[in-house]
Amino acid sequence: MAFAAKLIEREKKIEDCPPIFEPKYKAKLEGLREVLRPPVKEVTIGVGDRAVTIGGKVCVYRHELTWYRPTALFFDVTDEAPDEEVMKRVKTVESFEYERIGAKIRLQGIAVRCTSGDRDKFAKMVSRISEASNLPLVLCSYDPDVIEEALIVAGKRRPLIYAATKDNWFKMSKLALKYECPLTVSAPGDLSMLKSLAATMRKLGLDDLVLDPGTFVEADMLSETVNAFTMLRLAAIEGEDKDLGYPLMAVPAAVWLNPEKNEVLVKMRESYLANLLIARYADLMIMHSLDPWVLLPILVWRQNVYTDPRTPLSVKPGLYEIGPVDDKTPIFVTGNGALTYFLVKGDVERSGKGYLISIDTEGISVESSVAGKRFTAEKVVEALKSSGVEKKVKHRTVIIPGKAARISGELEELLQGWRVFVGPKDCSGIPEFVEKVWSKEVKLE
Repeated sequence: MAFAAKLIEREKKIEDCPPIFEPKYKAKLEGLREVLRPPVKEVTIGVGDRAVTIGGKVCVYRHELTWYRPTALFFDVTDEAPDEEVMKRVKTVESFEYERIGAKIRLQGIAVRCTSGDRDKFAKMVSRISEASNLPLVLCSYDPDVIEEALIVAGKRRPLIYAATKDNWFKMSKLALKYECPLTVSAPGDLSMLKSLAATMRKLGLDDLVLDPGTFVEADMLSETVNAFTMLRLAAIEGEDKDLGYPLMAVPAAVWLNPEKNEVLVKMRESYLANLLIARYADLMIMHSLDPWVLLPILVWRQNVYTDPRTPLSVKPGLYEIGPVDDKTPIFVTGNGALTYFLVKGDVERSGKGYLISIDTEGISVESSVAGKRFTAEKVVEALKSSGVEKKVKHRTVIIPGKAARISGELEELLQGWRVFVGPKDCSGIPEFVEKVWSKEVKLE
């Protein structure tokens, strides 16, 4: 029963129960998979350690449970671009890594567009990218012959085929079945057609689908785009419509179809469009801009939206040594909320060194945890004693956050023989505080 409950809560996987994979349980395994299938099916693109899985949503509103599988970001290249330029973009996407509150944020893949109309040229470009990188691919062309030529060289990489339409659906579906690749179904601005195409694909035995309702970015059409994404997700989850229960694709790169003279404004539009569509259920997006200032708000927003609202991001409580510590190193205390901890850690590093004690505040910020009695004098004393830090230093001083000043008096009473310093309210002031206050008032031999 405990394992079943964790399966429902997505805390465990079926693979964690090996006995059910015995041949005699085959029928029950299939039944269990169907029961556990999320309203928005999970679809995997690519192979190996860089493969990306999209979909898997079980609720419309994030606060109802949580959103699984963060929006995948793919970046376009064309088969007409110079090789050097294409390889540079591919390597930029592959090597991009940004660390925020303890998590390493990466970009997901490459969308190869056939703008030449030449299937041999397209296939050669796909082959070069496949040899140079193990990133997942989206193969973009409405011509089945062009797509098949690329699948011959990259079909084993399980790329996403883009796209099946009302004009080419039969040939595209045959290719998806033959090469066992996921397939995008596209009907821009026509949700009825999109549903009809998806239903047809399901009857043919295709279940790894991605839906493209169209990304319109001009004037009032932007609101139509948002409405389309919203209606599709509502139909899949609340309406239990299996024909529409697939990941949704958005193309913020569409802003480049009619670029303004000011390139910065175009990039800004792409950035805010991507943020908007992450909030409105896009599971995969094709983008063009690789500028850090364009990507940063998108990546931060994606990380925030795809955290579990039931469990605030936190670090393990305990003692952390920052920098080349010794017996003259100051001791800092903070909460274990991930954002709080990593901000404080960075500023302690800037000050030179420090012992940083993280108290279990259940991932809540210092100010809130002080008010909610999660950050108390008793907890600070307990953390100091259990960490063993007093055996590591000669001094008997501790620095608490400025927003926890109200517990300083009680803390000094409990910590007999210790001096409590109330640090700055903003952790960015830690280096200055250590230099101008703590270092001058604490006499160290």
